[in-house]
Amino acid sequence: MLRILGVTFGIAVSLGSSIGSGIMRTPSQIASRMPSEWLIMSAWAIGAIYSLLGAWSLAEVGAMIPSSGAYYTIARRAFGDYIGFVVGWNDWVSNCSAVAAAGILVGEYSRDVLPRLDHPLITATAVTVVIALLQWRGIRWGSRFQNITSAATAIVFFVLILGAFVGQHRAVESSSALSLPSGVPLVFAFVLTLQAVIYTFDGWYSSIYFGDELVDPGREMPRSMIHSVILLSAIFLLINVALFRVLGVAGIAKEDLPVAALGESLVGHSGEVVVKALMIVALLALINSVILAATRVLYGMSRDGWGARSFTHVNSGGTPSIALGVSVAVTMVFLLSGSFNRVIAITAFFFVAKYGISYLAVFALRRREPDTGRPYRSWGYPWTVALAVAGSGAFLVGAFFSDERNSLYGLALLLVSYPVYRLTKKYALQK
Repeated sequence: MLRILGVTFGIAVSLGSSIGSGIMRTPSQIASRMPSEWLIMSAWAIGAIYSLLGAWSLAEVGAMIPSSGAYYTIARRAFGDYIGFVVGWNDWVSNCSAVAAAGILVGEYSRDVLPRLDHPLITATAVTVVIALLQWRGIRWGSRFQNITSAATAIVFFVLILGAFVGQHRAVESSSALSLPSGVPLVFAFVLTLQAVIYTFDGWYSSIYFGDELVDPGREMPRSMIHSVILLSAIFLLINVALFRVLGVAGIAKEDLPVAALGESLVGHSGEVVVKALMIVALLALINSVILAATRVLYGMSRDGWGARSFTHVNSGGTPSIALGVSVAVTMVFLLSGSFNRVIAITAFFFVAKYGISYLAVFALRRREPDTGRPYRSWGYPWTVALAVAGSGAFLVGAFFSDERNSLYGLALLLVSYPVYRLTKKYALQK
């Protein structure tokens, strides 16, 4: 692996992993469920605080044991082989399925922008292959593409925000006010809103996958995480304020893509097309960042014996090329079979759990390895880390009850994983 990446890439890959279809659709879902500006902004503020607490916590263990394995490496170091195995393979599979889902969205939005591209599956496949070939050439190519697409996405968002406050915008048709629930239904709506917000913030930690490639991970990884959370918080909070100013809560609720409606209100029909083109760019950044992450998880686990030794091959450009090929092949299986939505739903349970495990690792490693060097120490420890753990626990309970069926499938998968782990460990010991 080539140690050539810096903070700029760390922030770019985090933005690319976070600014996807979530912020495009989430405001509409939230406004429909809980039509109150101050409650909505409170939820986004809590999501920002929770993400910042997570960044302070994860930055300590990430900088302490920088590795391409990311969450896998941390979980294994703190809690042993089995927990590391479960976290790692789930992280890899969920990343591959996320690429497939993002590819389909690229295909659908490309059809809206260019009607001739009327086969989303073909477009998704082509985009995934092209990005994989770009990464195969080397990390320099992949990082440059990430920097460009993430910067373009952030700039357009800030232009939309600025336009909402200083530009002329077309009057939006008024609609009847939505009623705000009260009592238990309001509490339930707020919990679901927080879940949606936290899912939208997901990705702020993406620099953790590049511990073997950051020039100075002890310094650059914490800076990348914390700066990414601050920048994402600014974008998400301000875009909501812009939407309130131009569309209002009721207007946001009736739009499937309120950010596109914001663009249309500012510059007419072409604004909607521009915003959908922006969505394509944002999704390209997302696909690039998640393929990069998935490849490095497989590489990191294989380096420890949990995959074929050939998966650790790194080409002259610094890319684990065989791990990249396997990750893209699995992505294609999800894409062509249409199974990615089910995979994402089932693995969502582990997605939430890996947050809590990584934050608990801060406590575990402080106790077990007090003398190990820590380039960064979590600000406000132990209280900030405890709050992050508590938030993750509450988020995990909420995720379970909001989708009990798929969460039970996830728990069943956890039970099945143990004999698979034993067989895999036996194979690893024989190599």
